[in-house]
Amino acid sequence: MKMNFPKADVSTQRFFEEVVPKGSNIKLRPMFGHAAAFVNGHMFSCTLGKQIVVRLKEEDRTLLLHEDGASFFEPIKGRKMKEYIVLPKSWRQEPEKVRDMMSKSLAWVTTFPPKVKKPPARTRNR
Repeated sequence: MKMNFPKADVSTQRFFEEVVPKGSNIKLRPMFGHAAAFVNGHMFSCTLGKQIVVRLKEEDRTLLLHEDGASFFEPIKGRKMKEYIVLPKSWRQEPEKVRDMMSKSLAWVTTFPPKVKKPPARTRNR
């Protein structure tokens, strides 16, 4: 299945890099050509086009979804990523709100056990 993601938005990625928490345990790396932030191998925030997304526990998701402009993250139409919420675009004018949500996301995802890297798939000899 071919996935048609929007093109990465340079200004969104720059803003994301400014507001994402800093720390030796936080790794920034691309995900499908977009910026993403990981802790212990788990993604806690990312961008997709002009969207900024955070992964939140249920109580925080419920509160955030009451904000005008917040929505469930659907990287592919009809396929929600249930723990991920798109932040309101208006929050770009209030970076502290974005930092606060990212901090909540980081705090929650840090409680997950570290991801164990899977060994590379074996290739068949032809």
